[in-house]
Formats: sequence, C-alpha cells, structure tokens
Amino acid sequence: MSNKGTILSVNISAEKGVAKSPVSQVQINDLGIVGDAHAGQWHRQVSLLSQEQIDLFAKETDKDIQPGQFAENLTVSGLQFDSIAVLDRFQIGGVQLEVTQLGKRCHGDGCAIYQEVGKCVMPKEGIFCRVIQGGTVKAGDSIEYAPRMLKISVVTLSDRAFSGVYTDRTGPRVTEMLNDYFKDKTQALQIENKILPDDAERLKQALAHAIDEKVDVIFTCGGTGVGPRDIAPETVETVCDKMIPGIMENIRIKYGTDKPSVLLSRSIAAIARMTQIYTLPGSVRAVEEYLIEIVKTLEHATLMIHGIDAH
Repeated sequence: MSNKGTILSVNISAEKGVAKSPVSQVQINDLGIVGDAHAGQWHRQVSLLSQEQIDLFAKETDKDIQPGQFAENLTVSGLQFDSIAVLDRFQIGGVQLEVTQLGKRCHGDGCAIYQEVGKCVMPKEGIFCRVIQGGTVKAGDSIEYAPRMLKISVVTLSDRAFSGVYTDRTGPRVTEMLNDYFKDKTQALQIENKILPDDAERLKQALAHAIDEKVDVIFTCGGTGVGPRDIAPETVETVCDKMIPGIMENIRIKYGTDKPSVLLSRSIAAIARMTQIYTLPGSVRAVEEYLIEIVKTLEHATLMIHGIDAH
C-alpha cells in the first residue's frame, strides 16, 4: 500500500439509506456530489471505501459485493485506509477532499447487506469527507492521500530547569504520553519541546509564535500555582479568544477530593484562533492525571475548531 491509489468506481443514489449505483463520472461542488442524496451543508458530503476491505468482507461472508452496495460514493483501491486521520486530505486531479469522520453507525434497517449477514463494513472502514475544491471525478482517476501534520508544542516553565539546575521531567512525560495516545491515530505527528524560565514576556512571545505557525495544541508545564513566579494562566489568557473552563474544573474536582492541594491549581484550557492551549502543573504525576482527562475531549475540540459539527 502507498499514498497513491485508484478510483475504481463512482457511485450515487437519489435517496439516503440505500445502495448507490455506479455512474460514468460525477461532478463535485462545495456541497458534495451533484445529484447524490448525501450532498449538503454538512461534514459527510463524500464517502470513500477501500476495495481491499470490501474484498475481505466478501470473502468472510461469501457474498458478491458490487461497488456502491455499502452506499460509498468512491470505491478506492491501493490506499492504506487504516492510517488515515481526521483533517487529512485526498487529491483527485483538481478535486480536494478533507477527512471529517472515520466510520459511522450502520442503519441496519436500511442496509440490505446488514439485513442479510448481520454486519456491515462501513461503520468501521468508511471514510467521510467535506469538499475543499470541486471538479469532475471518474473511474480510473488517480487519488493521492496527503496526511495533515498534527503540530503540538510542549513548553516547560521553570527557572531551575532553564538554568540547568535540574533536568526537566514533565515535558518529556507529556511528549511520551502524547506519542502513545496518537500512535494509532495519525501517521503525521510533530511535537516540539522547549524550556523557558518563569517569565511572562518570554512565554507570551513563544505562544504568539506557535499560534502564528498554526500549532494545533500547546501544553505548558508548571507555573499554575499561587507562588510569586507562577505566571502561566494569566499569561495564556492574554492571547486567547475563548476559555474552556469545564475541563480544568472537572480535573480539580476529581483529584481535589482526595488531595485538597489540587484545588490550588489555577490551570486553564483555552482557544487562541485555531490553537488549543492547556496549562498543566509542574509535577510528573499531575501532568499524567491532567492529560488522561484532557485527551478525552482533545479530538472533538479539534473538530469544532475546524468547523466540523460531528455531534
């Protein structure tokens, strides 16, 4: 498998919940495929399915599966579908599609194959996209997959670590946990680590630079307490457009019940343009506890920031 494949069939239907029929070519505009029931102002305008997965399903169920029977718009061969992530893109000539959803719930009562064999390949293997650039697509066209780089910045705030008095452990632990979390979710992950002193102006400059560079997520470590050098939350607030209070409130309540000192944490979560920012405490145990909770909403927040309503 590679990042290049072939469109084997283009398929449309006039109604939702039914199999689609192959056609010679389709015209794609900003709403999706012209004449297809799934076109519209939403995030699942065009669907793709791998012929390799269809073949596996056909072998397991001893069924002859034709293109479009799973209601996919584009039947594709040659792409490594199991490594595709939301916000990745496909290029088909001049057409560009952006991935908005992986898999979906199968409407069993409206799926002929599900009614016959009790299962369907689309819930797990279907890829759903919105249109970035329209054009014409036909069987035999080449399709190229372009993974989107997920950019994360981890900033440790510590006078002593910056001066070399001790080795920072929180930043590397955050990186380790994020690498582990995303290892099966994307093939394009970039994590940058830096150490800064507890200096509000230097932190503000680092945040502004990362936001300008369209970094997806920034984690700061340290500087969230009530000490004279703790400046992370108030500095982050100066560059943000929206606050997300519920995440940190939940964490403080969850862990503060057994350890009251947790309630002194001033950690915040916020959005600056297209960048999520989370201020974490300065201990390894704390960043582990915080990250376990933060990643539960991290991907959904990313979708919302990019205008994808996947509720």
